[in-house]
Amino acid sequence: MNAGPVLKVFAIAYGLAAHATFALAVGSMAYALSTGMQCGFGLLHGALAFAANAALALQFPLLHSWLLSTHGRSVLRRIAPWGGGRLATTTYAWIGSLQLLAAFWLWSPTGIVWRDPSGVALLAHAIVFACAWAFLVKALSDAGLALQTGAVGWTAVVQSREVRYGGLPERGLFRFCRQPIYLGFALVLLTAPCWTLDWLALCAVWTLYCVVGPRLKERRWLRIYGDRFERYRRAVPYMIPRRAP
Repeated sequence: MNAGPVLKVFAIAYGLAAHATFALAVGSMAYALSTGMQCGFGLLHGALAFAANAALALQFPLLHSWLLSTHGRSVLRRIAPWGGGRLATTTYAWIGSLQLLAAFWLWSPTGIVWRDPSGVALLAHAIVFACAWAFLVKALSDAGLALQTGAVGWTAVVQSREVRYGGLPERGLFRFCRQPIYLGFALVLLTAPCWTLDWLALCAVWTLYCVVGPRLKERRWLRIYGDRFERYRRAVPYMIPRRAP
């Protein structure tokens, strides 16, 4: 369990690189959505652009979900084996960030814009968009930012201990719905101020993932927490918030 100085330095560098990529991915997502996905560097057109954009939209939910499966978790442990598997959570966050960067940077814009607000309308849209981001950040914080950003992995290596995943999240926004992170992610997508064909295509795929994807997470929670999660599930709604009795 004890990590030598070289492994600790590696873990710190690994974690900082993952966090930097995460920050860049979040910034890219905010900017790309604010432009209606019109800022991508993809140069494809017509059917090729449609196929490439569809692949970019699908790769995030498919790989992101698969990496949490039994086989996916074994792959994560093998990518950075020097930490004894403890870097898997950091690797998962890093891969997710790279997936987001791929979606936003490699997107081939169609140029079909339906609504690009300005003036007071833009200000109103921007406020709603910012509120959606604030909701998402709050949800991530309530679930544990260290876990969501992968910090629990590399810090465990540096401190020569096991990874502390935290328990079943039930505080904060988790008191009102079981999946506030996915709800916040969907709200960020849906409140983007610029409406385009590209935005609608990405929004349709990723919003569907936000609704369906958490079912897989809840299966894991049921397996890990058993009756505790079952009681929580009966008391708290899935996606639409309401105060628990």
